[in-house]
Amino acid sequence: DVQLVESGGGSVQPGGSLRLVCTASGHMYKSYCMGWFRQAPGQEREGVGSVDGDGRTRYADSVKGRFTVSQDVATDTFYLQMDSLEPDDTAVYYCARGSIDYRSPIACVGVNWGQGTQVTVS
Repeated sequence: DVQLVESGGGSVQPGGSLRLVCTASGHMYKSYCMGWFRQAPGQEREGVGSVDGDGRTRYADSVKGRFTVSQDVATDTFYLQMDSLEPDDTAVYYCARGSIDYRSPIACVGVNWGQGTQVTVS
């Protein structure tokens, strides 16, 4: 089983930055993507950004130019650097290992999920 653990959430003022970290363990399959998703109260979960096995990144329009996804393949660690944070970015953020699906805005559909970490911008 794949296990994912997020860390790095917290509270920040508008315009501030946070970096989320996701560590993965367990069996990994070759054709995969790592995605960051978020869910605000009363809203559906949405994709924020992803990276695939070739290192290609994709982002939701709402975060382009502000958020950066990266990964360290050697340590199976996955990052979301969030800059210029806005109150609308407030949500629980989840990392997920998933399958590439080009119908998704971030071309990644989560299969294995972390427990989530709260990000509050106010």
